[in-house]
Amino acid sequence: MERRELLKMIVAATGSAFIGSQVLAYDMRPNVTLSDTIFDKDDVTFLNQLGETIIPKTDTPGAKQANVGLMIAIIISDCYTTDEQKIFKQGLLVIDNKAQSTYNNPFLLLSNVQQTELLTAKDAEANQYNKKFRQELKNKTVPVHYFTMLKQLVLFTFFSSEIGATQVLRHVAIPGSYNGDLAYKKGDKAWAR
Repeated sequence: MERRELLKMIVAATGSAFIGSQVLAYDMRPNVTLSDTIFDKDDVTFLNQLGETIIPKTDTPGAKQANVGLMIAIIISDCYTTDEQKIFKQGLLVIDNKAQSTYNNPFLLLSNVQQTELLTAKDAEANQYNKKFRQELKNKTVPVHYFTMLKQLVLFTFFSSEIGATQVLRHVAIPGSYNGDLAYKKGDKAWAR
């Protein structure tokens, strides 16, 4: 899957343009450590579980196996503005506070069903927000919804990870000649490049 196709998928799934688009030109710095970010290991654990709730392990690996939390921490720290970082971090608190107020437990202690219910409600909330403020978001006169950021980053980091690209998508490391007439069978995986 090419980055352009991945971005189209992310826009379709979240109803909003990709936030922090400079990440598309981002080349991972060698030996980036968590101490180089604005997050700690508990945040990465939380981000990995949020990611796993969005892309759970089935017969293919889930987001936690791709360690999307660490990559999200790096991208947020390196590619997002200070205001976007604040919105994102406050959004993580909102999710955990909602878990506490609804289920009397922090998000990480909820059952898979409860985590899914909570994030499904947050996704619906973000979709309504994106529809209501479509033009304002385009003009950048209102802030982006934190859940839109989270969902976009989970999708992007997972499908651009080695696990996502090679075990979930079909992948050819060194493509051969162009073949514009490949056979397609219903249920085939998408191609990754």
